[in-house]
Amino acid sequence: MSKSVRVSEEFHEFVAAHKRDDETMEETLRRLIGGPHPKDVAGILSSETAEGMRERLAEKRERDVAGKDELRERFE
Repeated sequence: MSKSVRVSEEFHEFVAAHKRDDETMEETLRRLIGGPHPKDVAGILSSETAEGMRERLAEKRERDVAGKDELRERFE
């Protein structure tokens, strides 16, 4: 099931300008606003799934830091 939300043309253009080629408008909005609040989805994931997600996020952060360090080194 889906719902429609009326937004101004300016806001729609703003979201569309930030939309990535592989995203739907909903995915773009979720990315821009940071998705649902954690307390709104508490208890939906199993402990195992949540732990797996935490691990993947930690790995991504490490890659991001390493990438920034590499970029910084290139400009030194």
